[in-house]
Amino acid sequence: MATSALLSERRADGSAWITLNRPDVHNAFDDRLIAELTAALAALAGDESVRVVVLTGSGRSFSAGADLNWMRRISTYSEADNLADAKALAELMAVLHALPKPTVARVNGAALGGGAGLVACCDIAVASADARLGTTEVRLGLIPAVIGPYIVAAIGVRHARRLMLTGERISAVEAARLGLVHEVVTADQLDGAVAVLLEQLLKGGPQALAAAKRLAQDLAGRPITAELIDDTAGRIAALRATPEAREGVAAFLAKRPPGWLA
Repeated sequence: MATSALLSERRADGSAWITLNRPDVHNAFDDRLIAELTAALAALAGDESVRVVVLTGSGRSFSAGADLNWMRRISTYSEADNLADAKALAELMAVLHALPKPTVARVNGAALGGGAGLVACCDIAVASADARLGTTEVRLGLIPAVIGPYIVAAIGVRHARRLMLTGERISAVEAARLGLVHEVVTADQLDGAVAVLLEQLLKGGPQALAAAKRLAQDLAGRPITAELIDDTAGRIAALRATPEAREGVAAFLAKRPPGWLA
């Protein structure tokens, strides 16, 4: 029986950890990994017991992008089959990007091509100082197409143009300067940095976290207009009427932890 391409762990604090589990090929993508990861994320989206999702890789890499054997195989596909294959990867990125829970990329090593796309799709990324990141597709005669929207959203079009055109691998520190990751720590500090983030994220109300994530995504690139002002007012008004918001305010006034921390 084939080893699962993923490891999944539900922890008592409400976090779910997904580990890409193909260390022999640096957790590179193939059709099986894409399908398993998409299904795992879709299942977590509807699981109310899961508050935060952490994505990482086993071994020395986060994900080195596309598996060479898989690429060799798809190079023989018809255009229609290639389109279906590309849409599967695009769906994975879209599901991760829109997951209604906070997502944290624990970047333990190289994150290249689609691996960099996963990092860009997560809400927060913490990287080991020895990690290298890049959109290396042009060096294979390809383009970072389905990950492109998330890379541009993370670092802006000017920086994205440079990385997409050069195909260079940049350091974690440079990735932080560009905005692809938020924090860089030594390898032995990586778990501690993620633990601090989880502690902060778990203090928020589950509905509020999902709504805040949607808000940030929906505001991106929109001009401040009367329509947008009405939209934002409507969002906060709707949340104020929820049991979660009432509990949060009551707990604050009573100087006690809210129910979701109990």
